[in-house]
Amino acid sequence: MNGVVPHLVDHASLIVHGPDQKGIVSEVASVVTRNGGNIISLDQHSTDPENGQFFQRIVLHRPDLIAAMPDIESDLEKTLEPMGMSWKLRDMSEPMRMAILASKSDHCMLDLLWRHRRGELPVTIPMTISNHTNVADDVRQFGIPFFHVPSQDGPDKSASEAEILKLLKGNVDFIVLARYMQVISNDFLEKVGVPVINIHHSFLPAFIGAGPYRKAKERGVKLIGATAHYVTEELDEGPIIEQDVVRVTHAETAADLQRRGADVERAALSRAVLWHAQDRVIRHGNHTIVFTS
Repeated sequence: MNGVVPHLVDHASLIVHGPDQKGIVSEVASVVTRNGGNIISLDQHSTDPENGQFFQRIVLHRPDLIAAMPDIESDLEKTLEPMGMSWKLRDMSEPMRMAILASKSDHCMLDLLWRHRRGELPVTIPMTISNHTNVADDVRQFGIPFFHVPSQDGPDKSASEAEILKLLKGNVDFIVLARYMQVISNDFLEKVGVPVINIHHSFLPAFIGAGPYRKAKERGVKLIGATAHYVTEELDEGPIIEQDVVRVTHAETAADLQRRGADVERAALSRAVLWHAQDRVIRHGNHTIVFTS
């Protein structure tokens, strides 16, 4: 998918978040109406009508949207900021730019590339990056640039992270770690400046870190899962976007769990990526509001 998303021309997403209070819905609707727009989808959530937090996602249609965007943004600023509300307006016809990072396991990366080729993900993919070369030929068959950046031995990954940053900086809107088996440093997160989504191969908060399927087998679990979450400074502790599980039995080996878990990883990650690309996820502290309807 390149250029624009044809069926979303003149469509914008509007995310509103702030202290819950009377009149928010009315004020937002008034801004859209007086700027010639029509609300075609609306989801909202309040943590508590008294002293709670309010979250809203709107999809609006407005002919000649791009020309009208500055006026809509100005009206939103004048109307919502005195109410203490934050907001984000985005032209949905312009797909987000998504980079994919992976290691030796290719199932999540190739699934995203396949869904992208089928038009299921409203993104462009300017690059894929891996610390191994085994996925290079498969990736290039999708017509997506592949870059090999080897990981350094030892705890200091600064040189390889600097090389990845050179590739990413200014070229992507978000990053997906599709089983990229390297710990991302705080310095990298600060410098890259865009959201990073990871797929962890367990149902967090259980089995954080490496080897979750082995740990799950040792504990005799009856369910295994996968968790797609935003990456933060704390390993596997970021806001959760999506989770999924599958039932297993005592007869299955750790290898069986890993094989079955791969399907769950693909499904959970693809949904998380889709929802992020559609502006359906609002981060609030260490959790998320996800409007999936």
